[in-house]
Amino acid sequence: MKTIDELLAQGVEGKRVFVRADLNVPLDGSTITDDGRIRAVLPTIKALTGAGAKVVVASHLGRPKGAPDPAFTLRFAAARLGELLGAPVSFAGDTIGSEAHEAVNGLGSGQVAVLENLRFNPGETSKDDAERAEFASRLAALADVYVGDGFGAVHRKHASVYDLPRLLPQYAGYLIATEVGVLRKLTDDVKRPYVVVLGGAKVSDKLGVIDHLLERADRILIGGGMAYTFLKAQGHEVGISLLQEDQVPVCQEYLARATERGVEFVLPVDVLVSSEFPDLKTKAPAHPTTVSATAIPADQEGLDIGPETRKLYASKLADAATVFWNGPMGVFEHPDYAEGTKAVAQALVDSPAFTVVGGGDSAAAVRILGFDEKAFGHISTGGGASLEYLEGKTLPGLAALED
Repeated sequence: MKTIDELLAQGVEGKRVFVRADLNVPLDGSTITDDGRIRAVLPTIKALTGAGAKVVVASHLGRPKGAPDPAFTLRFAAARLGELLGAPVSFAGDTIGSEAHEAVNGLGSGQVAVLENLRFNPGETSKDDAERAEFASRLAALADVYVGDGFGAVHRKHASVYDLPRLLPQYAGYLIATEVGVLRKLTDDVKRPYVVVLGGAKVSDKLGVIDHLLERADRILIGGGMAYTFLKAQGHEVGISLLQEDQVPVCQEYLARATERGVEFVLPVDVLVSSEFPDLKTKAPAHPTTVSATAIPADQEGLDIGPETRKLYASKLADAATVFWNGPMGVFEHPDYAEGTKAVAQALVDSPAFTVVGGGDSAAAVRILGFDEKAFGHISTGGGASLEYLEGKTLPGLAALED
């Protein structure tokens, strides 16, 4: 794929450059609680504005139903982008309407405009090729060149990700180029031992990547809510813990395959349990109990890995040469259940390995728990995109940039 450096070498002074970014930041009302994704696209935007381009930034946020919804406005992300750039950023209250055209037409060289949430238009996410193409053609009228830099969305066959780059000269931004380079280190010529840490709520979200990594990883550590389906697959009581009963046979198959292939598959040996889910707003003390992972009481729910598991997982990461981590070990948003996730993050910080934090909640946890992002080899901006890449899938947004 062609990169932004090739575009800059040709000159972009006065050109309208459409940057498909990922500004899908978490919001608490009007407050952005984690601006990591906005910071990630800064190098691309700064390079373009510095070269005199008129930069049109577009993104999605959340999952609106194809119509304007004030809960998912990009207005606050646009304001934060302006703060980080140290320059005014204009905001268009629509995507392809009069406000968008007015904002773009008003740009001078080196200036930036942000369009409203792309998903406010049903054409962005439509499964109908013609409807998507029509929306993409109207977006194309706002620009001369396309730069793809929203890695968190490249696994989606959406108009701004897949159809639009086919209508304009297209280039990969710095973020996408970096993300792809990092993921290639996890798939091509991997340095071993290669250890994968998977957490999060549902095992079904990770089935594809587990299936793929059983052929490639040396060791897989499981935590979070998904661990309880694996424990159930081993025949253990999991109480009222998160459980996907329909996935138990698949987990049994994966455990058997791991044994056959000599892949070390590690599950928690102890967990923190409670009869109630913690209050994440007040952060009131939860008073959890630590129990063996094979003896969870029938009326209790597992909410984090326990102290022995933290030590075990740290030891399993100590000799790694490559580590990929996706998904928290527990309900890290509550201080009483954050220690498991914190222990894994610390083990990665302490490791000499090439460490990749695979986006999503694990990336948010790193920042929320106060870790220095520079202490990790790479923190991805795209959880789902990273996982699908590791599954070996063709990602529509990358395929469009390679055409």
